[in-house]
Amino acid sequence: MTTGHKEAKSGAWMAMGLLLAINMFNYIDRQVLAAVEPWIRATFFSATDVNAMAISGTLGSAFLITYMFSAPVLGWLSDRFSRWLIIGSAVILWSLATAASGLAVTFAMLFATRVLVGIGEGGYGPAAPTILADLFPLETRGRILALFCAAIPVGSALGYVLGGAVLTHFHFVPEPERWRYAFYLAAIPGLLLGGYSLFQRDPRESSGVRPGRQRAQRADYRALARTRSYVLNCAAQTAMTFALGGIGFWVAAYLRFRGQPASATQTFGVIIAGTGLISTLAGGWLGDRLRTRISGSYFLVSGCGMLLACPLFIAMLFIPFPQAWWLMGASVFFMFLNTGPSNTALANVALPKVRATAFALNILVIHALGDVLAFPTIGYIAGHTNWTIAFLFVSGMMLVSGLLWLIGMKSLGADTLRVEREASI
Repeated sequence: MTTGHKEAKSGAWMAMGLLLAINMFNYIDRQVLAAVEPWIRATFFSATDVNAMAISGTLGSAFLITYMFSAPVLGWLSDRFSRWLIIGSAVILWSLATAASGLAVTFAMLFATRVLVGIGEGGYGPAAPTILADLFPLETRGRILALFCAAIPVGSALGYVLGGAVLTHFHFVPEPERWRYAFYLAAIPGLLLGGYSLFQRDPRESSGVRPGRQRAQRADYRALARTRSYVLNCAAQTAMTFALGGIGFWVAAYLRFRGQPASATQTFGVIIAGTGLISTLAGGWLGDRLRTRISGSYFLVSGCGMLLACPLFIAMLFIPFPQAWWLMGASVFFMFLNTGPSNTALANVALPKVRATAFALNILVIHALGDVLAFPTIGYIAGHTNWTIAFLFVSGMMLVSGLLWLIGMKSLGADTLRVEREASI
């Protein structure tokens, strides 16, 4: 990566478009499971089983455990081989596994398909933002990664909308079997995008440098582990992931608890798409805009967003619907402010030759200690108490994440400057 160069490299915007589309279907594949989870639970469990929600929550954990453990391995390979080859193969794998989820006739088979989805996404997660960081300069990186991450709320929303639409409108399929068609539909675009990715050229090769010549040494990895802003960012993202991942997985069950119809998941999807998209783009723009005056701006935006989201989310739990939708929308807006800035900070404090590994290790940490624990934990709390208490626990994790980002502000600027200097040598 060059420093002081304010123009994107050749092919940067084409790569952005392709990666953005893949990222959107990435999150559609993830959240379509959450949208149809109550119907999956009804297929495989008795209505009187108090542990059904906790066991059903392991479907999310199965995906995330394999995702987080495969990411470091595939991230390490992405630092050494063509990142596009890794991405294309990964997208095809998870798309085939998504289609297979709809074919599962036992809970064990469904569990196995989610494991394969996790392995596929483990190849995409570290490589995609690293390609963008290689192609775009520091001055605009916050906005670029925010645009890339805008696929998270949009894709998540479309996952809920797709699941809800299939359940509501596929009258030609018996109701107990409709959830399967949501997985079939979600898989098709990924197969096409994954195949197209195999024909792209790694940006390091276009610069005349083979990926294998940029291999990091052990000292580079030790330096990453000692980077305070990187460690605090991972910790804050872990708490945020527990909260946001837990809400995303269990929202359909929560809405049923509040007496809302099946179509309420589509309403939630619209909220995620609208407020989440605007918030993600605004967070990236605001982080870049403040960076020249506040060196820790990316953490400032992230931390303040979570601290504002927390009380709004708590109020939503006690306000009746439909008024509660307004508080939910406001809370979601502030929760997504961190998406671009926090990921930009990850890229900025890691040397280019270890950047994919830095994202991969972040994936491992935030999911191992975040939503992997959140899915069964929240399900257990709700199953033995109620959803209000379970989601109050979630709000506490929002508070923790916001405070950790604000603590990390002081070190972010110095760590970014050090990496830019070393990368230019």
